[in-house]
Amino acid sequence: MTLSSHWTPTHSRRVVCCQGSPGSCGVEGAPPSLGPGPRPEPGKGEERCTSKLVRADSRGCGHRRSVRAGEGEMQAGSPAQHEPPLTGSWGMRQEEGFWNLHPSEMPRRQCVFLEKVEPVPGPAPAPAAPEAPGVPGEAVASATEVEGGSSGPEGSSSAVPNGHGAADDPIGLFVTRPQDGEVTVGGSITFSAQVAGASLLKPPMVKWFKGKWVDLSSKVGQHLQLHDSYDRASKIYLFELHISDAQATFAGGYRCEVSTKDKFDSCNFNLTVHEAIGPGDLDLRSAFRRTSLAGGGRRISDSHEDAGILDFSSLLKKRDSFRTPRDSKLEAPAEEDVWEILRQAPASEYERIAFQHGVTDLRGMLKRLKGMKRDEKKSTAFQKKLEPAYQVSKGHKIRLSVELADPDAEVKWLKNGQEIQMSGSKYIFESNGAKRTLTISQCSLADDAAYQCVVGGEKCSTELFVKEPPVLITRPLEDQLVMVGQRVEFECEVSEEGAQVKWLKDGVELTREETFKYRFKKDGQKHHLIINEVTLEDAGHYALRTSGGQALAELIVQEKKLEVYQSIADLTVGAKDQAVFKCEVSDENVRGVWLKNGKELVPDSRIKVSHIGRVHKLTIDDVTPADEADYSFVPEGFACNLSAKLHFMEVKIDFVPRQEPPKIHLDCPGRTSDTIVVVAGNKLRLDVPISGDPAPTVIWQKTVTQGKKAPAGPAPDASGDAGASEEWVFDKKLLCETEGRVRVETTKDRSIFTVEGAEKEDEGVYTVTVKNPVGEDQVNLTVKVIDVPDAPAAPKISNVGEDSCTVHWEPPAYDGGQPVLGYILERKKKKSYRWMRLNFDLLRELRHEARRMIEGVVYEMRVYAVNAIGMSRPSPASQPFMPVGPPSEPTHLAVEDVSDTTVSLKWRPPEREGAGGLDGYSVEYCQEGCSEWVPALQGLTERTSMLVKDLPTGARLLFRVRAHNVAGPGAPVTTKEPVTVQEILQRPRLQLPRHLRQTIQRRVGEPVNLLIPFQGKPRPQVTWTKEGQPLAGEEVSIRNSSTDTILFIRAARRTHSGTYQVALRIENMEDKATLVLQIIDKPSPPVDIRVTETWGFNVALEWKPPQDDGNTEILGYTVQKADKKTMEWFTVLEHYRRTHCVVSELIIGNGYYFRVFSHNMVGPSDSAATTKEPVFIPRPGITYEPPNYKALDFSEAPSFTHPLVNRSVIAGYNATLCCAVRGSPKPKVSWFKNGLDLGEDARFRMFSKQGVLTLEIRKPCPFDGGVYICRATNLQGEAQCECRLEVRVPQ
Repeated sequence: MTLSSHWTPTHSRRVVCCQGSPGSCGVEGAPPSLGPGPRPEPGKGEERCTSKLVRADSRGCGHRRSVRAGEGEMQAGSPAQHEPPLTGSWGMRQEEGFWNLHPSEMPRRQCVFLEKVEPVPGPAPAPAAPEAPGVPGEAVASATEVEGGSSGPEGSSSAVPNGHGAADDPIGLFVTRPQDGEVTVGGSITFSAQVAGASLLKPPMVKWFKGKWVDLSSKVGQHLQLHDSYDRASKIYLFELHISDAQATFAGGYRCEVSTKDKFDSCNFNLTVHEAIGPGDLDLRSAFRRTSLAGGGRRISDSHEDAGILDFSSLLKKRDSFRTPRDSKLEAPAEEDVWEILRQAPASEYERIAFQHGVTDLRGMLKRLKGMKRDEKKSTAFQKKLEPAYQVSKGHKIRLSVELADPDAEVKWLKNGQEIQMSGSKYIFESNGAKRTLTISQCSLADDAAYQCVVGGEKCSTELFVKEPPVLITRPLEDQLVMVGQRVEFECEVSEEGAQVKWLKDGVELTREETFKYRFKKDGQKHHLIINEVTLEDAGHYALRTSGGQALAELIVQEKKLEVYQSIADLTVGAKDQAVFKCEVSDENVRGVWLKNGKELVPDSRIKVSHIGRVHKLTIDDVTPADEADYSFVPEGFACNLSAKLHFMEVKIDFVPRQEPPKIHLDCPGRTSDTIVVVAGNKLRLDVPISGDPAPTVIWQKTVTQGKKAPAGPAPDASGDAGASEEWVFDKKLLCETEGRVRVETTKDRSIFTVEGAEKEDEGVYTVTVKNPVGEDQVNLTVKVIDVPDAPAAPKISNVGEDSCTVHWEPPAYDGGQPVLGYILERKKKKSYRWMRLNFDLLRELRHEARRMIEGVVYEMRVYAVNAIGMSRPSPASQPFMPVGPPSEPTHLAVEDVSDTTVSLKWRPPEREGAGGLDGYSVEYCQEGCSEWVPALQGLTERTSMLVKDLPTGARLLFRVRAHNVAGPGAPVTTKEPVTVQEILQRPRLQLPRHLRQTIQRRVGEPVNLLIPFQGKPRPQVTWTKEGQPLAGEEVSIRNSSTDTILFIRAARRTHSGTYQVALRIENMEDKATLVLQIIDKPSPPVDIRVTETWGFNVALEWKPPQDDGNTEILGYTVQKADKKTMEWFTVLEHYRRTHCVVSELIIGNGYYFRVFSHNMVGPSDSAATTKEPVFIPRPGITYEPPNYKALDFSEAPSFTHPLVNRSVIAGYNATLCCAVRGSPKPKVSWFKNGLDLGEDARFRMFSKQGVLTLEIRKPCPFDGGVYICRATNLQGEAQCECRLEVRVPQ
């Protein structure tokens, strides 16, 4: 046996793995949670450990598993050095839903027991959160980690949720970032983020995401709520994500993004959801069950049973539960014999009993127990039991056979304690004498289980092992060369569909739990690894490993070249001015750093760095001489450096110790109003240099509309409280506030007027006046605020076609102070929330033809206006509309009939009607050579034929037909040639059907309806005669139309028989046809029946034919006889054609009557000719004395000679259940299904013929399955038999 040990710096115990040696595997030292010894007190050298028993196949311990304990991680699977054998060993056996130890299986399977131990620091550590179920090996951060904080995924600082001890973020927007959290299933948790609002003009935009793309704002509901608030005292925005009634699927990574007009920041955090397991819910056996690798802590299905592993970590991490005093029920009394308990207990209870009684050498226990069970008495139910274990390859079939002591005993087969039901061809049950066989076809890993054969109270067990063939690589991976940011997809094909594979990078397994970067996809035998946005760190060797080999490929990632659209430029600014360096690069995801004289620039309240899209900006407020330096922008990951120089311009004013009138130093010689343009939302700063001695007083005023009263503040030189008095003017507004959005700051040599976040109301003419005792100066400055346009009005839709429409809209009411450059149009489906942009180039016109829409789908449109500043808000949505195309032209237009004033047209519907269906058809006509079409009717007709009336006789007309729907009329279809409105003379012709050309027979009382089509124009004259005489009477009616004639008799009589003639006449042209009608009835009875001779056992009869044959030929006679004693009539001869016969085999001494019926094609005569006197058959010379017989009782209780048998049928096909019964008197039969009588159910039909009973089930469904009982009852007793019917649904 080869042993390997692995060491890590924090381990205090060695981890040993057996490789390649059958039958042994162990761990040095017993796990703390499994041993019976005393446990250390918390904080005194206590060790936390997590162990995991991993199932390996027959190829040895080749699997590598990662086990985490606390926050550490250890990998096992590679040999390092030899170790002596370890105490204790573990085997595996699955029975009744969990794994048991079985020494007979040790040579065939091996296991790996991984153990990792790490001491818990501190005297009183916080309890570690339980590991989330279904995620083996995932570590949960302790409370110590949460309090200490850790850097986010992007290197930004983090803080605890309550914000204590959190420092302000000098660069980002977050004051407090959301932290990783843990919650129990069904519990609630709140994540909070705090954003500083002191420097923000508008509230920031915050978005919460789960994973990479799922926006949680669309998931707000019962389980998720979003809250935000603003604290005016601290000027901090608080955003909260509240999750209630947490589920296991809520676990994963989350992201919070916050953005303002020129800043963006984000933070990632994780949520771990634990299952709620109390101390009393601990189940040792649950550690032996296979767990799914798919997560969720539940067993996926039987077919994926082997996809999991044996997870002991849930046991070892719940050590606190084991420290509680053990239940008195679990404590075994001292006088109990453990071996007697184990011998009588089922194998599924071995683990629990061993744990309760402190048995740690499980292999030795099983070996001794196996020897004890050999001495048990021989089974009374089985002559030959199942083998201890069977092995079969995947896809093959296996037979499990036993021999019974009683051949008639009933057998049940169990799989993992559940009875196996007969379904399809998967399981086949065979019975041959005392031998019972279970055949399992197409074995899969789901069939790897414990099987039992139960006979009465005894059972025998076995274990079936399904050997899985190795999964081979059929198409290897290919090397790939990509650029940074591109998408990479590795594809590999294996030999088996749905096989379990591992993806590795540079020898390290890639899992979904580690990062959202990788995406794994299975498509049959193909496996894909997808990396959406590749970085330089993703370069390396990627491998796909299966149980039969691995495929290796190399990924080479090259840097993407960065293009500079706009470089930073040199700046020259004065004191306290604002300097802005701005550059634009080709990649908006590129980050970078700003350098000052080669050193990284640290932002503060005066120096701000922003990154919006492709634009990077450095803003320096209140420039000082110390800011004069070389500034550079260095993009991360690119060998690029953008540099510029900041020059400081110092303004020197010579002091003249004399009085000087005030002066405003602006470049406006004529003191005309200068226009200053500012974009709405931006900062407006008017820096006006002034001079004068003594220092002048500066007054800022804004001209307002005449006639409107505007409040004015006190003059800047006013003494006292500024808010105590107000000055009101009608034409100008004084501006003197030193704080707020609009403020004025005045120094000795300059006056600064600042507007934070310019608005439309800030537009106007501002007057700057400087005064001192020597004089005054004044300048007017015109400020124009430009903004994005207002939203246009809702667009209007017209010219709706099959897949297009025309959209009209009006310009916005306000263009934002800049001319509108164009418009952007968007479209969406009515029930959708996703708008799709229709144009990427601006639309200059106020209309647009939108195309490529789906017919029959309701859409809405909206429009944006765009000027030089940006894009307006969207307009209101248009009225919903549905693209519907006009129908195509009708087909097969034809002229059906023409008269002197009418034309009959017919056609077929168009091939394409449109999504809205047809509204009808319009018919028009015009004269030949004319272009004016006249409608044939007002409105539309829904029929596909029409009679156009009131047409001029002799005119040559063209006709056309259009189909109409919601979209309007479609293309017309026109007659190919002009139609002359004139009656066409057509010779009369009778089209006598074939069945009327021979004799027509009808029975008395039946209706007669003879329809004869004809042709002829103009309409011919129809004449009916019978035997040359015109038809008279109300019993025979004639109905004529333009195309046929009908002879109708409601109830036929014999007098209606005869020859009928129909004649068509048009002027001097005529056509005739003859019909023969025969009305038939039953014949009368024969006449003059008499006995002509009697001899021995014979009688000779003779009769005459009936007087009335029923108007048809006599087909024969029926002769019957009746004993004088019983007068029961028996048929002697049938279909007899002669008028005399001999009746034989009569009984001597009896008297007989005879009668005769006559037959024709209608049937037998209503009465018969009967002999008047009985005919006696004498016995000459012998006197017969009848013997005396003792009356015998033949009564018998019902019994089934052939019982019902179990059946399995397919749903939808009639099924029958048959059995045979005997009994005297004839028993009464009843059928039952699951105890319910089926006598009144129309879906079941019961038949009984000569003792054979049949139940027919019409088109059974799965609900018709169940137990059916047939019960037979008479005066002597009753009997019943039953069967089970299974109704299968075809796959």
